Amino acid sequence: MARLPRFTSEQDLPWLDNVVRAKGAQRLPVVLTRAEVRAVLQQLSGTPRLMALLMYGAGLRLLECARLRVQDVDFASNQIVVRAGKGDKDRVTMLPGAVKADLLRHLHGVKRQHERDLQSGAGWVELPWALARKYPNAGREWAWQWVFPATRLYADRVTGQRRRHHLHESVLQRAVKEAARRAGIAKRATCHTFRHSFATHLLEDNHDIRTVQELLGHRDVSTTQIYTHVLNRGPGGVRSPADRLLDL
Repeated sequence: MARLPRFTSEQDLPWLDNVVRAKGAQRLPVVLTRAEVRAVLQQLSGTPRLMALLMYGAGLRLLECARLRVQDVDFASNQIVVRAGKGDKDRVTMLPGAVKADLLRHLHGVKRQHERDLQSGAGWVELPWALARKYPNAGREWAWQWVFPATRLYADRVTGQRRRHHLHESVLQRAVKEAARRAGIAKRATCHTFRHSFATHLLEDNHDIRTVQELLGHRDVSTTQIYTHVLNRGPGGVRSPADRLLDL
């Protein structure tokens, strides 16, 4: 039986220069029409509806929305600061006017809950470790609290502090999935679909692709260009030759 040749790490293999790494298949994002977005939102209520409206209105990812802190929402400037997003990058996006009144009412309720937590000896929130060491009491300050806190307290095993985590992302995932089902949406709509729809609808409104890129936090504009393939002025905006047969 013939023996196969043995290769060592030092051996020169010139034929490898012509090997090209296979690229993963590129899939078009699922995008809802404006009417479909409205239909899904109408099936949501309370905190899930507010979070879904923020994901659609500001282009937030699910965890970016769940991890918002009070100080990240600037009502005066109509801006949201997304901290440590994908790629550990900060960015600024818009605060939709359609969500401001409901978000203010929501935060009033969250603040009352935080004040009750403080009175009971709780009121802590998780902070980045370096910040927690530098400012040991910052974890009880209102500015650092989650915009969407969990309903239950927990005791941190290291510090013993009684804290609230942010609302678990699975709560919103289940709510959106059920809302899409009740709305009769045949597409595979998820929380991330709101972000896809945000980008596509901005491009439909003729906003500059570079602006959309910055709002989404994409490193390269080629990532944002995927949404140009699902615009209404794409295949849906071209008349099929089969339709012209009806004119004959």
